[in-house]
Amino acid sequence: MSSMPPARFEAEPRGGAATIGKAVKVVGQIFSREDLYVDGEVEGTVEALEHKLTIGPNGIVRATIKAREVVALGTIQGNVEATEKIEIRKDAKLTGDIRTARIIIEDGAYFKGSIDIVKPEPGKGVAKAQASSPAAQAAPAANASAAASSPEIKR
Repeated sequence: MSSMPPARFEAEPRGGAATIGKAVKVVGQIFSREDLYVDGEVEGTVEALEHKLTIGPNGIVRATIKAREVVALGTIQGNVEATEKIEIRKDAKLTGDIRTARIIIEDGAYFKGSIDIVKPEPGKGVAKAQASSPAAQAAPAANASAAASSPEIKR
Protein backbone atom coordinates (compact mmCIF):
# COMPACT_ATOMS: atom_id res chain seq x y z
CA MET A 1 0.00 0.00 0.00
CA SER A 2 1.39 3.39 -0.99
CA SER A 3 1.85 6.09 1.62
CA MET A 4 1.42 8.78 -1.06
CA PRO A 5 -2.07 10.31 -1.20
CA PRO A 6 -3.84 9.19 -4.41
CA ALA A 7 -4.87 12.76 -5.30
CA ARG A 8 -1.22 13.85 -5.63
CA PHE A 9 0.01 11.01 -7.85
CA GLU A 10 -0.68 11.55 -11.55
CA ALA A 11 0.09 8.20 -13.17
CA GLU A 12 -2.68 8.81 -15.70
CA PRO A 13 -3.34 12.13 -17.42
CA ARG A 14 -6.36 14.11 -16.39
CA GLY A 15 -9.14 14.51 -18.92
CA GLY A 16 -8.49 16.91 -21.77
CA ALA A 17 -4.71 16.46 -21.96
CA ALA A 18 -2.93 15.28 -25.09
CA THR A 19 -0.88 12.14 -24.41
CA ILE A 20 2.36 10.70 -25.73
CA GLY A 21 2.21 7.08 -24.61
CA LYS A 22 5.06 5.03 -23.18
CA ALA A 23 5.54 3.11 -26.45
CA VAL A 24 5.99 6.35 -28.46
CA LYS A 25 9.25 8.17 -29.29
CA VAL A 26 9.19 11.68 -30.77
CA VAL A 27 12.26 13.37 -32.24
CA GLY A 28 11.79 17.04 -33.17
CA GLN A 29 9.68 19.96 -32.01
CA ILE A 30 6.40 19.76 -30.13
CA PHE A 31 4.13 22.82 -29.87
CA SER A 32 1.05 22.16 -27.77
CA ARG A 33 -2.05 24.33 -27.41
CA GLU A 34 -3.42 22.11 -24.66
CA ASP A 35 -2.12 20.33 -21.57
CA LEU A 36 0.36 17.60 -22.52
CA TYR A 37 1.19 14.32 -20.78
CA VAL A 38 4.42 12.63 -21.90
CA ASP A 39 4.97 9.03 -20.76
CA GLY A 40 7.15 8.10 -23.75
CA GLU A 41 10.42 9.45 -25.10
CA VAL A 42 10.93 12.95 -26.53
CA GLU A 43 14.08 14.51 -28.02
CA GLY A 44 14.22 18.12 -29.24
CA THR A 45 12.03 20.94 -27.93
CA VAL A 46 8.67 20.98 -26.16
CA GLU A 47 6.58 24.15 -25.94
CA ALA A 48 3.24 24.42 -24.17
CA LEU A 49 3.51 28.10 -23.30
CA GLU A 50 0.04 28.53 -21.84
CA HIS A 51 -0.45 24.97 -20.59
CA LYS A 52 0.70 22.28 -18.19
CA LEU A 53 3.31 19.71 -19.22
CA THR A 54 3.47 16.50 -17.20
CA ILE A 55 6.32 14.04 -17.67
CA GLY A 56 4.92 10.68 -16.55
CA PRO A 57 6.81 8.07 -14.51
CA ASN A 58 7.95 6.28 -17.71
CA GLY A 59 8.69 9.53 -19.55
CA ILE A 60 12.21 10.36 -20.74
CA VAL A 61 12.59 13.86 -22.16
CA ARG A 62 15.86 15.10 -23.64
CA ALA A 63 14.68 18.53 -24.66
CA THR A 64 14.45 22.22 -23.98
CA ILE A 65 11.09 22.77 -22.30
CA LYS A 66 8.96 25.92 -22.12
CA ALA A 67 5.54 25.70 -20.47
CA ARG A 68 3.26 27.47 -18.01
CA GLU A 69 3.61 24.63 -15.51
CA VAL A 70 5.83 21.53 -15.51
CA VAL A 71 5.32 18.42 -13.36
CA ALA A 72 8.14 15.87 -13.51
CA LEU A 73 7.46 12.28 -12.46
CA GLY A 74 10.01 10.78 -14.87
CA THR A 75 13.35 11.93 -16.36
CA ILE A 76 14.18 15.30 -17.91
CA GLN A 77 17.55 16.18 -19.44
CA GLY A 78 17.58 19.77 -20.63
CA ASN A 79 16.75 23.31 -19.61
CA VAL A 80 13.26 23.97 -18.30
CA GLU A 81 11.41 27.28 -18.28
CA ALA A 82 8.01 27.46 -16.58
CA THR A 83 6.20 30.78 -16.22
CA GLU A 84 4.23 29.64 -13.13
CA LYS A 85 5.84 26.64 -11.42
CA ILE A 86 7.87 23.45 -11.65
CA GLU A 87 7.27 20.36 -9.52
CA ILE A 88 9.94 17.67 -9.32
CA ARG A 89 8.23 14.71 -7.70
CA LYS A 90 9.69 12.00 -5.47
CA ASP A 91 11.06 9.59 -8.11
CA ALA A 92 11.82 12.19 -10.82
CA LYS A 93 15.24 13.10 -12.20
CA LEU A 94 15.95 16.52 -13.68
CA THR A 95 19.35 17.47 -15.08
CA GLY A 96 19.45 21.00 -16.48
CA ASP A 97 18.91 24.63 -15.63
CA ILE A 98 15.53 25.82 -14.37
CA ARG A 99 13.89 29.22 -14.77
CA THR A 100 10.55 29.68 -12.99
CA ALA A 101 8.51 31.73 -10.54
CA ARG A 102 7.88 28.83 -8.11
CA ILE A 103 9.49 25.44 -7.57
CA ILE A 104 8.68 22.31 -5.55
CA ILE A 105 11.29 19.57 -5.16
CA GLU A 106 10.01 16.59 -3.21
CA ASP A 107 12.22 14.55 -0.90
CA GLY A 108 13.82 11.75 -2.93
CA ALA A 109 13.86 13.66 -6.24
CA TYR A 110 17.14 14.13 -8.12
CA PHE A 111 18.07 17.56 -9.45
CA LYS A 112 21.35 18.77 -10.91
CA GLY A 113 21.60 22.26 -12.38
CA SER A 114 20.86 25.86 -11.51
CA ILE A 115 17.62 27.51 -10.48
CA ASP A 116 16.67 31.03 -11.53
CA ILE A 117 13.60 32.28 -9.66
CA VAL A 118 11.89 35.05 -11.61
CA LYS A 119 8.94 37.20 -10.66
CA PRO A 120 5.86 36.39 -12.73
CA GLU A 121 5.04 38.96 -15.39
CA PRO A 122 2.37 41.44 -14.27
CA GLY A 123 -1.14 40.60 -15.40
CA LYS A 124 -3.05 42.54 -18.03
CA GLY A 125 -5.04 44.42 -15.37
CA VAL A 126 -1.86 45.96 -13.98
CA ALA A 127 -0.66 46.90 -17.48
CA LYS A 128 -3.99 48.63 -18.20
CA ALA A 129 -3.78 50.59 -14.95
CA GLN A 130 -0.25 51.72 -15.80
CA ALA A 131 -1.21 52.59 -19.38
CA SER A 132 -4.16 54.75 -18.32
CA SER A 133 -2.20 56.29 -15.46
CA PRO A 134 -0.33 58.97 -17.52
CA ALA A 135 -3.59 60.11 -19.14
CA ALA A 136 -5.30 60.22 -15.75
CA GLN A 137 -2.41 62.25 -14.36
CA ALA A 138 -2.46 64.69 -17.31
CA ALA A 139 -6.19 65.44 -16.87
CA PRO A 140 -5.86 66.63 -13.22
CA ALA A 141 -2.90 68.77 -14.24
CA ALA A 142 -5.01 70.44 -16.95
CA ASN A 143 -7.84 70.97 -14.47
CA ALA A 144 -5.39 72.41 -11.95
CA SER A 145 -4.13 75.01 -14.43
CA ALA A 146 -7.74 75.93 -15.36
CA ALA A 147 -8.60 76.20 -11.66
CA ALA A 148 -5.61 78.45 -11.05
CA SER A 149 -6.75 80.89 -13.79
CA SER A 150 -10.30 81.15 -12.42
CA PRO A 151 -10.31 82.22 -8.76
CA GLU A 152 -14.00 81.49 -8.11
CA ILE A 153 -13.52 77.67 -8.57
CA LYS A 154 -10.49 77.59 -6.30
CA ARG A 155 -11.33 76.64 -2.68
